[in-house]
Amino acid sequence: MKKDLLYAICCFAFIIVAGGAVYEHVNMVPTWSAAPPVSLSMFQGEYGLKGFLFWMIIHPVNLVLFTICLIFHWKSERRKSLLIVIGSYVLILVITAVYFVPELMSILKTPFAATTDADLTRRASLWETLSIARLGVLVVLSMILLMGLTKSPSRG
Repeated sequence: MKKDLLYAICCFAFIIVAGGAVYEHVNMVPTWSAAPPVSLSMFQGEYGLKGFLFWMIIHPVNLVLFTICLIFHWKSERRKSLLIVIGSYVLILVITAVYFVPELMSILKTPFAATTDADLTRRASLWETLSIARLGVLVVLSMILLMGLTKSPSRG
């Protein structure tokens, strides 16, 4: 029973990651990527949006939960689902650290201007497209993780 609860909490925490990404792609990304640098004002100034705090907290929490869950489910049928999701998630985090975060920071730090920059708009569009693909992978990984709930928490 405790192993089931741990696995469910792990699923819930990972789905929060996917949910946060969906929220950003529905509500924020279309706005800031529409016409940079004009559209970047939501991130600039003293009261600009600082969305990075959520991600800096949720990713380490998920990695710890995955590690604990994997230890407790190492000898169960759920191990395969956990390994697939953990491995893919770590790869996503590495790609995010290498490309997505630096590119986003570079775009967002562009000084405000009253005109749209075509090159910046192209970069923002590419970032958005690649990030939607990353989101698709997160959704598939969430489903794989949830399917693990149908497997026995004991050795199969």
